[in-house]
Amino acid sequence: MLGTMIPSLSVVVCSLDGTQRLGRCLDALESQTIRPSLQLIVVDDGSALPLTHIARKHGATVIRHENTQGISAARNAGIRAAYAPIVGFLDDDCEPAPDWAERVLQAFSRHDVAVGGPLLVPPGEAYIMRFLARNNPLDPQEFELARSDAHGYRLYLYLKRLWTVEQRHDRRRVFSLASANMSVRRSALLAIEGFDERILFGSEDEDLCRRLMRAYPEQQVIFDPSIRVVHHFQPSLQDTLRRSRAYGRGSAAMYRKWPNASLTLFPFPIIVLILLLLSSVFPTALLVALLAPYLFYPKGLRRAISNRDLTCLLDPYVLLLRESFDVCGLIDGLWRFRDFSQEAPLLIPHAQAMSYPPTRVQY
Repeated sequence: MLGTMIPSLSVVVCSLDGTQRLGRCLDALESQTIRPSLQLIVVDDGSALPLTHIARKHGATVIRHENTQGISAARNAGIRAAYAPIVGFLDDDCEPAPDWAERVLQAFSRHDVAVGGPLLVPPGEAYIMRFLARNNPLDPQEFELARSDAHGYRLYLYLKRLWTVEQRHDRRRVFSLASANMSVRRSALLAIEGFDERILFGSEDEDLCRRLMRAYPEQQVIFDPSIRVVHHFQPSLQDTLRRSRAYGRGSAAMYRKWPNASLTLFPFPIIVLILLLLSSVFPTALLVALLAPYLFYPKGLRRAISNRDLTCLLDPYVLLLRESFDVCGLIDGLWRFRDFSQEAPLLIPHAQAMSYPPTRVQY
């Protein structure tokens, strides 16, 4: 606490082996336009080198887990230490804009239970960073998902997202937010008992948003593009695919846990695999398999032409790889989460819809 002032926003930053990342995040929080109104909490989730000295240098409360418990348990530890009415979440590889905290507080209305904003990819020369900027995996899930759980409708939304180049930049109600830039009313977090600690990483944020909407059906989860955070992804294909596999496991957890959740199974990696298998009998199938990604993920070709950037021609193949690892994670998760106890169904009125044991993980 700064003096005797009661903070307006408690900011929880979770870190695992973030010695090289945490300082940048805390420096950005020190530079906030309403710094005196913030309570900073750093949760060290079992780092090999304790992060206490970095966190305390910035006046943060430090909570350390001797063993890694996962991102959900880390965030819950931060919630228990928070005492502001709003709790904001960041990861150690995030860098909030100077007015981030101010924008968070301005974004809340009496009808909102959670707000969040974009996780921007910093500019970089590496191809993978430019790919992520064009195909950000941390964009919010749109509220259209609440309209129906029918597989045909979900397939339509998937294809629409793949084939639409324009991105939305308006304030709007959404289905779920990425928790690396999400803020929630503390009373609501306590009421639903925080994050599900069985989910170590991947879809823990979607699960939280589902439970918030079930507990507070008259309130909304809001995406506000002015609440800006730069997310410093690792500039490597390996890390991108690692995350995709984790998201696939998280999707399996949602399917096991929520009775009305559809199974998210990307079709194109399976189609390409079938074509590759057929190529031993029909050689032309190999050519079809090599060219099919441009049909499945047409934005890459369109951007290569419109932006005169030939590296965009690689995007369909990286998207295919990313979805393939998502499918692998899904298969793994369906077994891993086979004994998940189910939540009550998430039922959103039609009128509203239309308007494992602790283990060391990587965040």
